Amino acid sequence: MAKYTLASIDVGTTKICTIIADVDENSGPRVSGVGLAPSQGLHKGLVVNINEARQSIQESVRRAEQTSGRKIETAYIGVTGRHVSSLNNRGVVAINRNDRLVRPDDLRRVLESARSIKVPSDRKVLHIIPRSYAVDGQAGVKNPVGMHGFRLDVETHIITAAVASVQNLAKCIRSIGIDIEDLILEPLASSEAVLSEDEKQVGTILADIGGGTTDVAVFKEGSIWHTSILPVAGYQITRDVAVGLGLPFDVAEEMKKRYGSVMPVYESTSTTASPITEDGHGVSYQDLCDIVRARVDEILRLILLELPHSEYETMVPGGLVLTGGSSNLSGIAALGRDILRLPVRVGSPTSMPGISDTLRDPAYATSVGLLLWGAKNRGGRPRRGFGFSMRRLFSRMARLFR
Repeated sequence: MAKYTLASIDVGTTKICTIIADVDENSGPRVSGVGLAPSQGLHKGLVVNINEARQSIQESVRRAEQTSGRKIETAYIGVTGRHVSSLNNRGVVAINRNDRLVRPDDLRRVLESARSIKVPSDRKVLHIIPRSYAVDGQAGVKNPVGMHGFRLDVETHIITAAVASVQNLAKCIRSIGIDIEDLILEPLASSEAVLSEDEKQVGTILADIGGGTTDVAVFKEGSIWHTSILPVAGYQITRDVAVGLGLPFDVAEEMKKRYGSVMPVYESTSTTASPITEDGHGVSYQDLCDIVRARVDEILRLILLELPHSEYETMVPGGLVLTGGSSNLSGIAALGRDILRLPVRVGSPTSMPGISDTLRDPAYATSVGLLLWGAKNRGGRPRRGFGFSMRRLFSRMARLFR
């Protein structure tokens, strides 16, 4: 029974979360260590101060290593930010062998064909994800290997990112002696932790409302159809509370988390929240909730505007799954149902053995999802151990940005 170790680092705008897990090919990942640290040097998912970001990541890694008793040498890293964009493209190849049998090499060739798009020099491809295949015009094929045909088509979802933004993040990781196993778009990782296969099949929107960005991904027919990153999230909610109520930012953040609700019941709640600081800060409960609701309402409507079709009710009958730290706001699912007229739920990671109560929270969907993505895409076979060398990393990054 093959066993190996995986690590993930979720470099967020408000927190850094490092998770170490032991994996075997039968039971999947089991968490053995977690490290949480406040995030410094990042804004809206982008590195704005390399030294501060590096120190935050290093502290998170140190705490995870301390709790697990293991040394992290490679990790899966999440990528987000407004610089991320996506498009759909088709690839076509001929099956020229005499037996006309589709083989794994043909899958690689057809994906390379789909990759042949014009990408600006300051952007590079991060993911090429096959949505569906067609063999001799027969559409909807999920795995064509072993089928007979003369022509193989593929529909792909291609995600690109700004080279400079990804390189700055990679530099922070490398500078503390950790190699990058893979770079993964954060909503793809989050989907592994909170979406069921049925939801991906029927058509569902995933919205990860974090501290700096809202990451949107649309799944349909079991695959990714659309991704988008919105530069508004929890930070903007807190900033509006701070400005609107004349509070310091950290006090506004605590007020939002402790008392904020997007579906408040004013009749049964005191009109003034209890002071939470030694300075005696107190605010009107109604004013606080009105500000929070207005901003969340705006975020939910922006999510709709990012969808590729206006008839979203028929496109995503599975509704909306909210995750990320800001989805912990009281009443957010009810407000979503009122606005979208679709099923809305809040998703938390629960499927990984050994997961602690701390991680059973929407705020850690990406962190857990990165591990699940890593275990899934390694096919249960440890291709690289924790001794993965710096030379191999530089080779991998060179291929990514070639």
